[in-house]
Amino acid sequence: MEFRPCIDIHNGRVKQIVGGSLKDGENLPEENFVAEQDAAFFAQFYHEAGLCGGHVILLNPENSEYYEETKRQALAALRAYPGGLQAGGGVTPDNAADFLEAGASHVIVTSYVFREGRIDFERLKKMTDTVGKQHLVLDLSCRKTSAGYRVVTDRWQKMTQETVDESLMDRLSQYCDEFLIHAVDVEGRAEGIEEELTAMLGNWEGCCVTYAGGVHSYEDLELLRRLGRNRVNVTVGSALDLFGGSLAWKRVLEICGSVTGVH
Repeated sequence: MEFRPCIDIHNGRVKQIVGGSLKDGENLPEENFVAEQDAAFFAQFYHEAGLCGGHVILLNPENSEYYEETKRQALAALRAYPGGLQAGGGVTPDNAADFLEAGASHVIVTSYVFREGRIDFERLKKMTDTVGKQHLVLDLSCRKTSAGYRVVTDRWQKMTQETVDESLMDRLSQYCDEFLIHAVDVEGRAEGIEEELTAMLGNWEGCCVTYAGGVHSYEDLELLRRLGRNRVNVTVGSALDLFGGSLAWKRVLEICGSVTGVH
């Protein structure tokens, strides 16, 4: 289990927000933390700490008045840590090169590959062909329903008919290098992890998987390690001291055993 850092950018600022509070057309999600430093500062911090595989997420849609500043911040972060960070948020075959050329190791994609609530395999293949399987992360962020954990798209606002399970991950893993999975119901709430989801991810024996959502204590990390069979990586956001939380980032690294050096 590795710790994977994050840089979430909204309205041109590094923030930690409650994921379910994002709504297109409104610029006031529920915020847990707004950083004084810019995105490049955090990228350099992660670089110096030897933490790789983290993600930079643009939380404004392309039609937002804040999108260009959010993107500028994201590109600056990627340039500050070339090869050390992934980039996501509105990525398509048309703009993926912007992020890869700025230094992203991977681009992270959800919404582009879904259409009318289902996976559009033609679009998925185009995305893979454009950037290369080795540079693609599929984000299967999801909400719990009576039918299982359903993938949500468009900044977690639209529910799909696709259920996150081992079968789906088996089908999609031939197109990508990694999966990133936000448990949206608990994202940004620091009230505990989605145990059922984590256990399922731990049972799957495939490519690299990173879980995000709800971690608020060192005990949560130990539980995630056990349920995830020590092979599900983790992102900690609002609960981390870097973002105003109570968890010391160095202690988190000790639990995860994830300082592997820059690559």
